[in-house]
Amino acid sequence: MQESFSISRHHGHHHHDHTHEHARGGGPGPGEYAPALVEFRRSGLTESVHRGAIAVCTPDGRRTKGLGHPAMPTFMRSAAKPLQALPLITSGAAKRFGLSPAELAATCGSLNGEGFQIEAVTSILAKAGLGTDLLDCGAAWPLHRATYKAMQKAGEKPTALHNPCAGKHAAMLVLCAFYDWPTEDYLSGRHPVQKLILDTVALMSGYPKEQIGIGVDGCGAPVFRMPLVAIAGAYARLAAPEQAGLEPDMAEAVKELVAACLEHPEMIAGTGRICTRVMQAAPGVVLAKAGSEGSYALALPQQGLGVALNIEDGGLRALGPAVTEILHELGILDHETLEGPLADLHRPQISNHRGEKVCTLSAVFGL
Repeated sequence: MQESFSISRHHGHHHHDHTHEHARGGGPGPGEYAPALVEFRRSGLTESVHRGAIAVCTPDGRRTKGLGHPAMPTFMRSAAKPLQALPLITSGAAKRFGLSPAELAATCGSLNGEGFQIEAVTSILAKAGLGTDLLDCGAAWPLHRATYKAMQKAGEKPTALHNPCAGKHAAMLVLCAFYDWPTEDYLSGRHPVQKLILDTVALMSGYPKEQIGIGVDGCGAPVFRMPLVAIAGAYARLAAPEQAGLEPDMAEAVKELVAACLEHPEMIAGTGRICTRVMQAAPGVVLAKAGSEGSYALALPQQGLGVALNIEDGGLRALGPAVTEILHELGILDHETLEGPLADLHRPQISNHRGEKVCTLSAVFGL
């Protein structure tokens, strides 16, 4: 059954600032259409369209550019990971246990299950005196095709270490060790580690925690649903924490975490994946993080901007064209990069069974 949506406007004196309309449900109201972002064309003729919304924000949460409804309610999914990892630094846990920049980046990533990533997650836990058996994210086959095929050939079974969310879960367990909290039931919203994370997400997004929608992710952890513009604001605060007016300790933690991610793009996704490829194509200037179901977020430290994207139908194939076009329009990716190393992301071509290139996916918007 489809969700029903209603849009309300807040007036008067509230404990939070709402200068924009926001939907309580999930998208435009009845009869409204989100704008077309990406078109699938066959022999030059449009066959299908991916619609959605884009918000570009400054650290004060103000939208400077965008398309579609700025308040499109969006589950952050894995785009929340850098926010969820911040307590590792603000608590002092990362320092006490001596986590390296590569390991910090791994806690922010949706990992490929590659060997170097598994080593990082294992090391994070070992430094806190924890075993990998405590990971409660569930076993999953690695996203990295070569690793998957090698495991299949060897008759190996997947483990929780191969789960894309293993790094995030390791971070949660390290916080439990640091605070002497029980590791049992660490995924429950009632557990202190999840309360700490929710407080951090609310702070960074500038959105009241009472209004954040909470769901359960594929890995069992709580996930956060809020207006698209709030996600863009959170990523703008990652991009420019001092401009955001964050407390000095939090601002320093943000700088340390983002620097680790920029230094280790291979930990944010992995070989061949969009986040890692985009970050490697524009080294040191973009933190790119996929959510799921068509959500995506970008932090641009040099410009002090955050970007959030929601593909309304959840179509992941639309992300490559949309994300690369956004970065092109914001001056991060040039034509040479889009037509060269990222051509298959920016304008994917689909062949038929005879090997003829008959279809293309391409962005059809301007910011």
